[in-house]
Amino acid sequence: MADRKKKDQAKAAKIKVQYYRSMIACPEKHKKIVVGLGLRKLNQVVERPDTASTRGAVAKVPHLLRIVE
Repeated sequence: MADRKKKDQAKAAKIKVQYYRSMIACPEKHKKIVVGLGLRKLNQVVERPDTASTRGAVAKVPHLLRIVE
């Protein structure tokens, strides 16, 4: 059963999110969204599962993040 779960997770769609604009003058809520996605440094790219919640977080701060690929 554990093997099947690992295979399902490997097949799950992923998106790459890049943090490309500084959040210095942004509201605290925007900063928390960026940090919540695991982004710390400028131009950093992270891979996250392609879910509605991840896409919604990226859509909240399109001026700071972009989807790569």
